Amino acid sequence: MLTREKTMRIGEVARVSGLPIKTIRYYNELGLLKISGRTEGGYRLFDPDVLGRLRFIKHAQSLGLSLMEIKEFLAVYDQGNLPCDHIREKLEDKLLEIEQQIQQLQILKQELGGLLSGWQAAPTASAETICPIIQRS
Repeated sequence: MLTREKTMRIGEVARVSGLPIKTIRYYNELGLLKISGRTEGGYRLFDPDVLGRLRFIKHAQSLGLSLMEIKEFLAVYDQGNLPCDHIREKLEDKLLEIEQQIQQLQILKQELGGLLSGWQAAPTASAETICPIIQRS
């Protein structure tokens, strides 16, 4: 068991991790982080392994994973198992989503290119037409 000397107050965790105290509190409230106790003044105390956990959370977020998905992975880890299979499934799903988004963006790009290629210098307006280029389809 870690002694109080090895624990870190929330301010120190924030300083070392580069994350705001508010974010660390939020992660704690969501159950992503666990405190090891509190000081007499009520400050949260964390074990040093919180820094690795925070790095994992931030990197998983940068890969497009939600905090709730990350919480699921950490729950598996906290039970003594590696969540790699679960993470792989989520990343494969995320990759499919990105591929679909790319296809949708390609279609949008073509549509915008088509509209712009047919742009007239001074389109004629009518009472019910806001922009004839966009409304002609």
